[in-house]
Amino acid sequence: MDLGLRGRTAIVCGASSGIGLAIAEALAEEGANVSMFARRREILEREAERLGALAVRGDLTNPADLQRLVERTVAAFGGIDILVNNGGGPPRTSAEAIDDELLEGAVALLLVSAVRLTNLCLPHLRRSGHGRVVNITSSSVREPVDNLALSNAIRPGVIGWAKTLSREVGPEGVTVNSIAPGRIDTARLAEVYPEGPRAEDLAPIPLRRFGRAREVADVVCFLVSDRGSYVTGSVVPVDGGLTRGLL
Repeated sequence: MDLGLRGRTAIVCGASSGIGLAIAEALAEEGANVSMFARRREILEREAERLGALAVRGDLTNPADLQRLVERTVAAFGGIDILVNNGGGPPRTSAEAIDDELLEGAVALLLVSAVRLTNLCLPHLRRSGHGRVVNITSSSVREPVDNLALSNAIRPGVIGWAKTLSREVGPEGVTVNSIAPGRIDTARLAEVYPEGPRAEDLAPIPLRRFGRAREVADVVCFLVSDRGSYVTGSVVPVDGGLTRGLL
């Protein structure tokens, strides 16, 4: 299916590996101009060269890096049509173990970076006529996950901000959506299951398997296309049925 993304310009954060890389790959295959943002220079530049994308090295928590990302993307491609806010997860911790440093770091990584970068991109998204924002969050926004207290506390704030923003920019044709991945087969998940999942690990997932990063990326491609233009303010679970919430 041709989603009509050829020639549109996308910024993808956390794009050197995992879900972010899969999103960059999928958008590049659809013919989009992709600006890939991540911290690890060598792997980022290698993957960007493979995809024919623009590599911009930087840290999501550094305001100057985000400003440079927007400037370089606009200089290279003339505008911005799509923003995918995506970054690594905060440290695993219980609620009692959270201290000020952990809390402030997680807020900067998960919430402040998304708000800051989106605000930098909004003038370009408004001019686009096809402006799209997609936030990659976690199934923890629908159902708290044990030992992920920082994610449980902060990611729902991203959803509240995104829902509010979607109502503000909707009249200008800009959509804002979020994806809530479940257990996706990435390096971060492999840290939890170093020897691979057992049957009892997969039992809570109705589909009885981990998801693939490309399955998240395919949903992103739909949401940023014109075919997804009447979807905004939503949280889309990509979790194999893991979470039990009705909405």
